[in-house]
Amino acid sequence: MGLSSILMIAGIAVIIISLLFKDKSARVEKDVEDLSINIYQETNALKRRVKALEEELLVEPNFQVRKPSSVQQNSEQQAAFSSFQQVAAQVKAAQSNGTAPKVNPSKSTKPINGILVSQVLALNSQGLSIEEISKRSTLSHAQIHSIIANGGQQ
Repeated sequence: MGLSSILMIAGIAVIIISLLFKDKSARVEKDVEDLSINIYQETNALKRRVKALEEELLVEPNFQVRKPSSVQQNSEQQAAFSSFQQVAAQVKAAQSNGTAPKVNPSKSTKPINGILVSQVLALNSQGLSIEEISKRSTLSHAQIHSIIANGGQQ
């Protein structure tokens, strides 16, 4: 037997052995595909939740904030108020970027959201100017003057 026949037999043996082992790249590809689908589904679910929250913040005019009856509720209200300010700033940024429909509150005849009323009153009590309150609350100067003049009563 020559060297060439030994090499040929060794090559055939290696091919047969490689066929017996499972291909792990197919398993990795399936795992990556499953992960990709899961991420896509979670992203869509998050987008739906954000859209629902934006609609609640912009559409719900009858929402009223209750007065706290204890110190713990007051701290919770302050935390909620600060998170509302962050969300309002994000919505305003999204509106200025053109990703959300712009609403012109000065031409709107809808009542002003209770959260915005309490925000305006809180900012006014902190001594901020009408211009600063307008920037933070997305309301017009006339609406802010009206809220301050009425003391939050609509």
